[in-house]
Amino acid sequence: MTARPPVRIVPYPDGRDIPASRGFYVDVLGLEVAMEDPVLCLGSPANPAAQIILSPPGFDNPQPSFGVDLGDPDAVDAAHAEAIRRGLDVVYPLTDEPWGVRRFFVEDPGGTIVNVLAHVA
Repeated sequence: MTARPPVRIVPYPDGRDIPASRGFYVDVLGLEVAMEDPVLCLGSPANPAAQIILSPPGFDNPQPSFGVDLGDPDAVDAAHAEAIRRGLDVVYPLTDEPWGVRRFFVEDPGGTIVNVLAHVA
């Protein structure tokens, strides 16, 4: 299989204190709020693909370490099929979320949980 290259990779810092983190990333580092519900998404005004996402405690269980945006829901389906074929542990099922992403969580061979996603039209 030739995997589709990601369009962006998004880290998920600890979201224990969303208001304080929002202030830090906006006021200290100059990021802009791109989305506030259901998670806080902050992006660089110079490069909109450069983002971080903060989830409130308990939002995702298990909590992924980062997200890999494949840019197309069909690419998410293909990555899911390949993860299953390889016997990887899919720890959150392939799901179309109400906020407009198709995603699943998979544990990589080193034990890191990755959110594999794409926005749906």
